[in-house]
Amino acid sequence: MIRGLDHVVHVVRDLEAAGELYDMLGFTVGARNRHPWGTQNRIVQTPGFFLELLEIAEPELIPPHGETAFSFGAFNRDFLAEQGPGLSLLVLEGRDPAAEKAEFDAAGFGGLDLFDFARTAKRPDGSDVEVAFSLAFARDPLSPHTGFFTCTQRRPENFWAPDLQRHMNGTTGVAGVVLAAEDPAQHLDFLSVFTGAGFRRAVDGWYIAETPRGRVEVLSSKLFSDRFDVAAPAGPGLRLAAVRFAVEDIDRARRRLGSSRMTAEEIEGVIVVGPKAALGAMLVFEPAA
Repeated sequence: MIRGLDHVVHVVRDLEAAGELYDMLGFTVGARNRHPWGTQNRIVQTPGFFLELLEIAEPELIPPHGETAFSFGAFNRDFLAEQGPGLSLLVLEGRDPAAEKAEFDAAGFGGLDLFDFARTAKRPDGSDVEVAFSLAFARDPLSPHTGFFTCTQRRPENFWAPDLQRHMNGTTGVAGVVLAAEDPAQHLDFLSVFTGAGFRRAVDGWYIAETPRGRVEVLSSKLFSDRFDVAAPAGPGLRLAAVRFAVEDIDRARRRLGSSRMTAEEIEGVIVVGPKAALGAMLVFEPAA
């Protein structure tokens, strides 16, 4: 079964500053939420997909990794310390965590425990609700600086909020994500198992898979640099390099970004906010299909 995009994590040093940045970009940004393992977040929602702004707020509460236990807090703390702010985790929609874990384990890309948790979230009206999730982790042994898991929503009616999905920049949804690697072909087996999708070759060093929610692309570091006029994130293996947002009116998005005086560049019909302006992330705005 092909898994659509669920969310990406953008780990930052200052959650309020990151919220202000995304607000300047024309996004509606949710309230601060607290995890019991030392991290706090704010959410940018689109239908069925969200971007999670994440801060290491209480490092003393972060548990270490176990032999078969993935520590979300420790991974993002170490990512921030070693790589700086940026896109740290790619998350796909889950439906059956036990089956997904079994699939990852059987392919040699798993071996990590399932993780269930709940937290309190703020609705747009300020009321508290409980949201709950089940996570199944996958790992590419060649990619130490990018995390991967599926996320099954246990209380979706409490999480998704239409009011948070209306954005001044006209964003209507996620168009896709872009990963970069020195040799993308080395990672196709892993990505095919993780996404459940087949990847087609666009050109040498550029592979594409379509999912029910967004396209997953993996480019060589050179092709990524040539396409977006910015260096791919450094480091071995796959790196989550960009999130692509669909907008209903590219001129409206252009005006919004221009009014905020954000540094943005137009490249072949899309608007690119690069990592220097976007706290280590790269955000791409393009016309909705």
